[in-house]
Amino acid sequence: MTDSVSSTVDISAAQAAMASMYVPAEEKVLDPTKADKSILDRMPDPTGWRMLILPYRGKSQTAGGLHIPDKVVEEGQINTVVGYVLKQGPLCYGDEGKFPAGPWCKTGDWVIFARYAGSRFRLDGGEVRILNDDEILAVIGDPNDILSL
Repeated sequence: MTDSVSSTVDISAAQAAMASMYVPAEEKVLDPTKADKSILDRMPDPTGWRMLILPYRGKSQTAGGLHIPDKVVEEGQINTVVGYVLKQGPLCYGDEGKFPAGPWCKTGDWVIFARYAGSRFRLDGGEVRILNDDEILAVIGDPNDILSL
């Protein structure tokens, strides 16, 4: 091995520096300028060939009438492979060489995608994903027909 430079890291200084990057919780307030907009208008607009997908949340009751806890329903939403296409970017399915038969899906379709596809993030009320246009595996009619494992 080559000579290495030994240095000590001041953990408390690093933690203080990280803490200074966060906004105190008291400063996080509702932005009243967004109150008149619909929830869809407040969601991010995908850029390029990306699309905004709302993962399927599943039912909150079993066929027998048992209530499924919210935590279990939320975990199901995270693990799902089914979603609803909310928005598409301006270049979505624009590459005729890659998509000679035309778009694989459109806004308003229920689609299947790979479990770890896209970027996940949380908004008020749940998780959404941004996927590339070529990450769609299939279009389906009813999300209840697909069981996630």
